[in-house]
Amino acid sequence: MEETTYETFARGRMYFDLGDPISAARILAPLAETQPHSRSILELLGRAYFHSAQLKKAEETFRKLVELDPCDSWAHIALARSLERQSREDEAAPHRRMHSVMSGGSLD
Repeated sequence: MEETTYETFARGRMYFDLGDPISAARILAPLAETQPHSRSILELLGRAYFHSAQLKKAEETFRKLVELDPCDSWAHIALARSLERQSREDEAAPHRRMHSVMSGGSLD
């Protein structure tokens, strides 16, 4: 019996919650390809990439989230942090500012 999208997502979340972001990313990446507009899948996949230091993939995933919803302050700060971890502070600055404006002044 084939897993539903929800069951696959839940399995990916379980691995992430258990501290295994690499396995979570392996499970979620194919799901994100079939559901490219699912913000919840992309968010968890981006977090899995970020927590497993796959920073370029995290950046790409968070950029997709920002494209899907430019008003998502969390996506902006996640993108900023993934850029900062790659020592790309100048590229991160506009996303950090967007997050700050949208969240009432907080830079984190």
